[in-house]
Amino acid sequence: MADPRILFAAAEMAPIAQVGGLAEAAAGLVAQLRADGVEVDVVLPDYGGTELADESVTSIDVPEWAAPGVVRRGVHPVVGPVALVSTAGMRKPHPYIDADGEGWGDNDLRFFGFSAAIAELVRRTAPDVVHLNDWHTSATVGFLADLPPTVLTIHTLGQQGTSNPSWLKRIPHRAGAFDWFGGCNPMLAAVRTAASIVAVSPTYAREILTEEFGCGLAWELGQRGDALVGIRNGIDVEQWNPATDAHIARNYDLTTVSRNKAPNRRALLDRVGLTAGPNEPVFGVVSRLVDQKGVDLLLESVHFLEYLGAHLVVLGSGDVGLADGLRWAAATFPDRVVFVDGYDATLAHQIFAGADLFVMPSRFEPCGLAQMQAMAYGTLPVVTDLGGLHDTVVDADTDPEHGTGILAPWPTGAAMTDALHRGAALWRDRKRRAAARANGMAVDWSWRGPAAEHLQIYRAISS
Repeated sequence: MADPRILFAAAEMAPIAQVGGLAEAAAGLVAQLRADGVEVDVVLPDYGGTELADESVTSIDVPEWAAPGVVRRGVHPVVGPVALVSTAGMRKPHPYIDADGEGWGDNDLRFFGFSAAIAELVRRTAPDVVHLNDWHTSATVGFLADLPPTVLTIHTLGQQGTSNPSWLKRIPHRAGAFDWFGGCNPMLAAVRTAASIVAVSPTYAREILTEEFGCGLAWELGQRGDALVGIRNGIDVEQWNPATDAHIARNYDLTTVSRNKAPNRRALLDRVGLTAGPNEPVFGVVSRLVDQKGVDLLLESVHFLEYLGAHLVVLGSGDVGLADGLRWAAATFPDRVVFVDGYDATLAHQIFAGADLFVMPSRFEPCGLAQMQAMAYGTLPVVTDLGGLHDTVVDADTDPEHGTGILAPWPTGAAMTDALHRGAALWRDRKRRAAARANGMAVDWSWRGPAAEHLQIYRAISS
């Protein structure tokens, strides 16, 4: 029997549109499914500016308030075959926010319209399975009279697309499923009606059943029972491969990391203008500067870097207050801290290859990708013990045989300071360092396993 045909809809997919981990996860899963011979029809918003080869343009029927509906089909040089959908207000310079960092005022119109267009494409193409991602596509369940077997992936539950109750009158099917204390909640509707709900790590699937992480939907998710599963994301092991990475000073693999990582450390220190002795660990951070990522917790630890004999290199952009805090740290401790505001792909790769340890002090982390990228580069992760970080990092103090890094038990400044101290001790012990590096680099962090788990779900709900 042939594998089911999938219509895969998301608000982001790298490199067409990328804001967070959703874009990389969507791209990685689709690429692996296609490599495995699965037919996947990708549907993304047309934010403008994306060129396609062999392009065809057609109109699609959408409600009057979402019109005009236009779909551009063609081939993207990285993503491959794709359908880019334009509805009312969709084309913007950023998928979600304006120049002041505020959400576009018509985001409800844009993504409810996008969902209506997805539904029309479902009617036209009759896929075996519809795979929706986060709230931006969740309203699709309200625009289809006959709902095919549907998968909802929850990349983050913190954003649910809740809007005013007037939308309940515009949704032709299952409007009651959207009703959330008088408001309209598309994520809730998909949670209630999807055949399968996938959280992006097993631990996150458990966490969202709790009041702390459930964002108001813990009870609703609990009602779905075995329909809720957790599947860890993968990473792009071609892009993040120290053996072939063109951005780094010296390529290496598991057999050569012990001698070839050192030149990358020197190159990183030269690039950022730091001097670190051979026994002084270099901590690296590549992150969005948002509350979730806990960079403010790390700022509580910078006073202790001299005591630890350590250095910190941070690359990131986002919240102005967090950026100002990092600039203060760099100015106050110039021999210990470097902050680069923005994103530089080459520097990011150099940090993964050249840092001794990689820090993620997240307050919550549905999956996380950077910790897997760090381990692929033989860089020991120091992370908080939650979500996908729990599922991917093994604490080397608790489990020396299988350890890959250090887990801070809580997302607090004190816990992170202790974790940095333990990380520095792990790195300074050459035997333990080598074992932890080898354990992390030996894991297959690719999408092969996660894609196979998704395919099992597709087969089960469509049979």
